[in-house]
Amino acid sequence: MKNNVSDIVLEKIKRHPCYNSKAHDYARMHIPVAPKCNIQCNYCNRKYDCVNESRPGVTSGVLSPEEAAAKYTYVKENIKNLSVVGIAGPGDALENFEETRKSIELIKETDEDVIFCMSTNGLRLPEYAEEMISLGVEHVTVTMNAVDPEIGAKIYEFVYDGEKKLTGIEGASLLLERQLEGIKILVENNILCKVNIVYIKGVNDHHIEEVVKKARELGVFMTNIMPLIPTKDTKFESISPLPGSELKEMRDKCGQHIKQMYHCQQCRADAIGQLKNDRSSEFRSFGCAMRDKMA
Repeated sequence: MKNNVSDIVLEKIKRHPCYNSKAHDYARMHIPVAPKCNIQCNYCNRKYDCVNESRPGVTSGVLSPEEAAAKYTYVKENIKNLSVVGIAGPGDALENFEETRKSIELIKETDEDVIFCMSTNGLRLPEYAEEMISLGVEHVTVTMNAVDPEIGAKIYEFVYDGEKKLTGIEGASLLLERQLEGIKILVENNILCKVNIVYIKGVNDHHIEEVVKKARELGVFMTNIMPLIPTKDTKFESISPLPGSELKEMRDKCGQHIKQMYHCQQCRADAIGQLKNDRSSEFRSFGCAMRDKMA
Protein backbone atom coordinates (compact mmCIF):
# COMPACT_ATOMS: atom_id res chain seq x y z
CA MET A 1 0.00 0.00 0.00
CA LYS A 2 1.49 3.37 -1.00
CA ASN A 3 0.75 6.42 1.10
CA ASN A 4 -0.61 9.49 -0.65
CA VAL A 5 1.84 12.04 0.77
CA SER A 6 0.96 15.69 0.18
CA ASP A 7 3.47 18.40 -0.74
CA ILE A 8 2.97 19.93 2.73
CA VAL A 9 3.91 16.67 4.41
CA LEU A 10 6.91 16.21 2.11
CA GLU A 11 8.12 19.67 3.16
CA LYS A 12 7.66 18.79 6.84
CA ILE A 13 9.73 15.60 6.58
CA LYS A 14 12.40 16.90 4.18
CA ARG A 15 14.92 17.62 6.97
CA HIS A 16 13.75 15.11 9.57
CA PRO A 17 15.79 11.87 9.43
CA CYS A 18 13.40 9.88 11.64
CA TYR A 19 10.35 10.62 9.53
CA ASN A 20 12.20 10.37 6.22
CA SER A 21 14.84 7.72 5.51
CA LYS A 22 16.07 9.81 2.58
CA ALA A 23 17.01 12.65 4.96
CA HIS A 24 19.99 10.67 6.23
CA ASP A 25 22.40 13.56 5.64
CA TYR A 26 20.64 15.62 8.31
CA ALA A 27 21.49 15.36 12.00
CA ARG A 28 19.35 15.51 15.12
CA MET A 29 20.08 16.41 18.72
CA HIS A 30 18.20 14.98 21.67
CA ILE A 31 18.27 17.24 24.71
CA PRO A 32 17.88 15.29 28.00
CA VAL A 33 15.86 17.84 29.96
CA ALA A 34 12.99 15.58 31.06
CA PRO A 35 14.01 13.13 33.82
CA LYS A 36 10.61 12.46 35.44
CA CYS A 37 8.19 9.84 34.14
CA ASN A 38 4.58 9.13 35.09
CA ILE A 39 4.34 5.49 34.05
CA GLN A 40 6.48 2.42 34.63
CA CYS A 41 6.89 0.16 31.63
CA ASN A 42 7.98 -3.40 32.36
CA TYR A 43 10.86 -3.07 29.87
CA CYS A 44 12.29 0.24 31.09
CA ASN A 45 15.13 0.89 33.52
CA ARG A 46 16.81 4.29 33.30
CA LYS A 47 19.36 3.65 36.07
CA TYR A 48 22.11 2.35 33.84
CA ASP A 49 24.32 4.29 31.48
CA CYS A 50 27.10 2.95 29.32
CA VAL A 51 28.83 5.11 26.73
CA ASN A 52 28.53 2.26 24.24
CA GLU A 53 24.86 1.57 24.96
CA SER A 54 22.12 2.94 22.74
CA ARG A 55 18.54 2.60 23.90
CA PRO A 56 15.73 4.96 24.84
CA GLY A 57 15.96 6.34 28.37
CA VAL A 58 19.76 6.28 28.55
CA THR A 59 21.66 9.52 29.09
CA SER A 60 24.95 10.52 30.67
CA GLY A 61 23.32 13.45 32.44
CA VAL A 62 20.28 15.70 32.64
CA LEU A 63 20.54 19.30 31.39
CA SER A 64 18.71 22.39 32.52
CA PRO A 65 16.92 24.34 29.76
CA GLU A 66 19.71 26.94 29.85
CA GLU A 67 22.38 24.28 29.51
CA ALA A 68 20.46 22.58 26.71
CA ALA A 69 20.18 25.85 24.76
CA ALA A 70 23.87 26.62 25.22
CA LYS A 71 24.82 23.11 24.17
CA TYR A 72 22.58 23.35 21.11
CA THR A 73 24.40 26.49 19.99
CA TYR A 74 27.75 24.76 20.44
CA VAL A 75 26.67 21.59 18.61
CA LYS A 76 25.16 23.63 15.78
CA GLU A 77 28.53 25.33 15.25
CA ASN A 78 30.18 21.93 14.89
CA ILE A 79 27.48 20.00 13.00
CA LYS A 80 26.30 22.16 10.13
CA ASN A 81 23.53 19.82 8.98
CA LEU A 82 21.81 19.78 12.41
CA SER A 83 18.12 20.22 11.66
CA VAL A 84 16.11 18.65 14.49
CA VAL A 85 15.94 19.08 18.26
CA GLY A 86 14.14 16.20 19.95
CA ILE A 87 13.01 15.89 23.55
CA ALA A 88 12.81 12.21 24.28
CA GLY A 89 13.57 11.84 27.94
CA PRO A 90 15.20 10.27 29.78
CA GLY A 91 11.67 10.35 31.25
CA ASP A 92 8.61 11.84 29.59
CA ALA A 93 8.70 15.23 27.87
CA LEU A 94 5.22 16.20 29.08
CA GLU A 95 5.72 15.13 32.68
CA ASN A 96 8.51 17.73 32.66
CA PHE A 97 6.65 20.31 30.61
CA GLU A 98 8.07 23.42 32.28
CA GLU A 99 11.60 22.32 31.36
CA THR A 100 10.49 21.19 27.91
CA ARG A 101 8.75 24.49 27.15
CA LYS A 102 11.64 26.61 28.43
CA SER A 103 14.16 24.64 26.38
CA ILE A 104 12.16 25.12 23.19
CA GLU A 105 11.71 28.84 23.83
CA LEU A 106 15.42 29.40 24.46
CA ILE A 107 16.55 27.44 21.40
CA LYS A 108 14.00 29.23 19.19
CA GLU A 109 15.57 32.54 20.22
CA THR A 110 18.83 31.47 18.56
CA ASP A 111 17.50 29.41 15.63
CA GLU A 112 14.11 29.97 14.05
CA ASP A 113 14.61 27.24 11.45
CA VAL A 114 15.17 24.29 13.77
CA ILE A 115 12.54 21.53 13.76
CA PHE A 116 11.17 20.61 17.17
CA CYS A 117 10.23 17.01 17.80
CA MET A 118 8.85 15.47 20.96
CA SER A 119 8.35 11.94 22.26
CA THR A 120 5.82 11.04 24.94
CA ASN A 121 3.90 8.14 26.40
CA GLY A 122 0.79 10.27 25.80
CA LEU A 123 -0.62 10.30 29.33
CA ARG A 124 -0.62 14.11 29.51
CA LEU A 125 -1.01 14.72 25.79
CA PRO A 126 -4.60 16.08 25.88
CA GLU A 127 -3.54 18.49 28.62
CA TYR A 128 -0.60 19.96 26.71
CA ALA A 129 -1.40 19.37 23.03
CA GLU A 130 -2.59 22.91 22.31
CA GLU A 131 0.42 24.47 24.00
CA MET A 132 2.79 22.15 22.15
CA ILE A 133 1.25 23.34 18.90
CA SER A 134 1.60 27.00 19.86
CA LEU A 135 5.26 26.39 20.75
CA GLY A 136 5.91 25.24 17.20
CA VAL A 137 6.34 21.50 17.79
CA GLU A 138 5.65 19.93 14.39
CA HIS A 139 6.45 16.26 14.98
CA VAL A 140 5.26 14.14 17.92
CA THR A 141 5.97 10.49 18.63
CA VAL A 142 3.65 8.60 20.96
CA THR A 143 4.64 5.18 22.27
CA MET A 144 1.45 3.11 22.19
CA ASN A 145 2.07 -0.57 22.77
CA ALA A 146 -1.52 -1.79 22.96
CA VAL A 147 -5.08 -0.75 22.18
CA ASP A 148 -6.51 -3.42 24.46
CA PRO A 149 -6.23 -2.54 28.19
CA GLU A 150 -5.88 -6.21 29.11
CA ILE A 151 -2.71 -6.40 27.03
CA GLY A 152 -1.60 -2.97 28.23
CA ALA A 153 -1.91 -4.17 31.82
CA LYS A 154 0.80 -6.74 31.09
CA ILE A 155 3.14 -4.04 29.78
CA TYR A 156 2.67 -1.20 32.29
CA GLU A 157 3.36 -1.80 35.98
CA PHE A 158 1.64 1.42 37.02
CA VAL A 159 0.38 4.77 35.78
CA TYR A 160 0.37 7.98 37.83
CA ASP A 161 -2.58 10.30 37.24
CA GLY A 162 -1.44 13.24 39.32
CA GLU A 163 -0.92 11.79 42.80
CA LYS A 164 -3.11 8.77 42.11
CA LYS A 165 -1.34 5.52 41.28
CA LEU A 166 -3.29 3.22 38.98
CA THR A 167 -2.35 -0.37 38.18
CA GLY A 168 -3.59 -3.18 35.98
CA ILE A 169 -6.43 -2.63 33.53
CA GLU A 170 -7.44 0.63 35.24
CA GLY A 171 -4.05 2.22 34.59
CA ALA A 172 -3.75 0.84 31.07
CA SER A 173 -7.28 2.03 30.21
CA LEU A 174 -6.57 5.58 31.33
CA LEU A 175 -3.29 5.68 29.41
CA LEU A 176 -4.95 4.43 26.21
CA GLU A 177 -7.81 6.91 26.56
CA ARG A 178 -5.37 9.82 26.88
CA GLN A 179 -3.21 8.57 24.00
CA LEU A 180 -6.15 8.33 21.61
CA GLU A 181 -7.55 11.71 22.63
CA GLY A 182 -4.17 13.44 22.38
CA ILE A 183 -3.26 11.99 18.98
CA LYS A 184 -6.66 13.04 17.64
CA ILE A 185 -6.05 16.66 18.72
CA LEU A 186 -2.59 16.72 17.15
CA VAL A 187 -3.68 15.22 13.83
CA GLU A 188 -6.61 17.63 13.60
CA ASN A 189 -4.06 20.45 13.92
CA ASN A 190 -1.79 19.07 11.16
CA ILE A 191 0.94 17.83 13.50
CA LEU A 192 2.80 14.85 12.05
CA CYS A 193 2.43 11.96 14.46
CA LYS A 194 4.45 8.77 14.63
CA VAL A 195 3.41 5.88 16.85
CA ASN A 196 6.15 3.74 18.37
CA ILE A 197 5.27 0.16 19.26
CA VAL A 198 7.63 -2.04 21.26
CA TYR A 199 7.44 -5.59 19.91
CA ILE A 200 7.30 -7.80 23.05
CA LYS A 201 7.27 -11.44 22.13
CA GLY A 202 4.61 -13.39 23.98
CA VAL A 203 2.95 -10.22 25.26
CA ASN A 204 1.75 -7.98 22.42
CA ASP A 205 3.17 -9.61 19.28
CA HIS A 206 -0.24 -10.98 18.24
CA HIS A 207 -1.79 -7.54 18.77
CA ILE A 208 0.62 -5.19 16.97
CA GLU A 209 -1.36 -5.14 13.73
CA GLU A 210 -4.41 -3.91 15.68
CA VAL A 211 -2.36 -1.03 17.12
CA VAL A 212 -1.20 -0.14 13.61
CA LYS A 213 -4.77 -0.19 12.29
CA LYS A 214 -5.87 2.14 15.09
CA ALA A 215 -2.97 4.48 14.30
CA ARG A 216 -4.08 4.61 10.66
CA GLU A 217 -7.66 5.28 11.75
CA LEU A 218 -6.45 8.25 13.83
CA GLY A 219 -4.54 9.73 10.88
CA VAL A 220 -1.05 8.96 12.16
CA PHE A 221 1.69 9.48 9.55
CA MET A 222 3.73 6.34 10.29
CA THR A 223 4.38 3.63 12.84
CA ASN A 224 7.70 2.42 14.16
CA ILE A 225 7.70 -1.19 15.38
CA MET A 226 10.77 -1.57 17.59
CA PRO A 227 12.28 -4.73 19.03
CA LEU A 228 12.29 -5.03 22.81
CA ILE A 229 15.76 -4.45 24.24
CA PRO A 230 16.00 -6.83 27.24
CA THR A 231 17.24 -4.65 30.10
CA LYS A 232 18.64 -5.66 33.48
CA ASP A 233 16.34 -5.46 36.50
CA THR A 234 13.11 -5.24 34.53
CA LYS A 235 10.23 -7.70 34.37
CA PHE A 236 11.00 -8.41 30.72
CA GLU A 237 14.76 -8.89 31.08
CA SER A 238 14.53 -12.61 30.34
CA ILE A 239 12.64 -12.22 27.04
CA SER A 240 14.90 -13.28 24.19
CA PRO A 241 16.03 -10.68 21.65
CA LEU A 242 13.82 -10.59 18.57
CA PRO A 243 15.32 -11.99 15.35
CA GLY A 244 15.61 -9.36 12.65
CA SER A 245 13.66 -11.56 10.24
CA GLU A 246 10.62 -11.58 12.54
CA LEU A 247 10.77 -7.83 12.98
CA LYS A 248 10.92 -7.29 9.22
CA GLU A 249 8.05 -9.68 8.67
CA MET A 250 5.88 -7.74 11.12
CA ARG A 251 6.85 -4.38 9.59
CA ASP A 252 6.13 -5.66 6.09
CA LYS A 253 2.76 -7.01 7.21
CA CYS A 254 1.80 -3.74 8.89
CA GLY A 255 3.07 -1.77 5.91
CA GLN A 256 -0.13 -2.81 4.15
CA HIS A 257 -1.96 -0.43 6.48
CA ILE A 258 0.38 2.52 7.07
CA LYS A 259 3.90 3.75 6.33
CA GLN A 260 6.54 1.91 8.37
CA MET A 261 9.85 3.08 9.78
CA TYR A 262 12.64 0.62 8.98
CA HIS A 263 15.66 2.75 9.92
CA CYS A 264 15.09 3.42 13.65
CA GLN A 265 18.25 3.24 15.79
CA GLN A 266 16.41 3.26 19.17
CA CYS A 267 18.41 6.31 20.16
CA ARG A 268 19.62 7.49 23.53
CA ALA A 269 17.98 10.46 25.22
CA ASP A 270 21.17 12.46 24.55
CA ALA A 271 21.85 11.28 20.97
CA ILE A 272 23.57 13.74 18.64
CA GLY A 273 24.39 13.41 14.94
CA GLN A 274 23.09 11.42 12.01
CA LEU A 275 21.04 8.34 12.81
CA LYS A 276 23.82 5.96 11.86
CA ASN A 277 26.64 8.16 13.15
CA ASP A 278 25.97 9.10 16.75
CA ARG A 279 28.45 11.74 17.93
CA SER A 280 27.11 12.36 21.43
CA SER A 281 30.39 11.21 23.01
CA GLU A 282 32.17 14.16 21.36
CA PHE A 283 29.97 16.59 23.28
CA ARG A 284 29.56 14.69 26.55
CA SER A 285 31.89 16.94 28.55
CA PHE A 286 30.07 20.10 27.47
CA GLY A 287 27.46 19.89 30.24
CA CYS A 288 30.12 19.67 32.95
CA ALA A 289 32.02 22.58 31.46
CA MET A 290 28.83 24.68 31.34
CA ARG A 291 28.02 23.94 34.97
CA ASP A 292 31.49 25.04 36.04
CA LYS A 293 31.12 28.23 34.00
CA MET A 294 27.63 29.02 35.35
CA ALA A 295 28.52 28.20 38.97
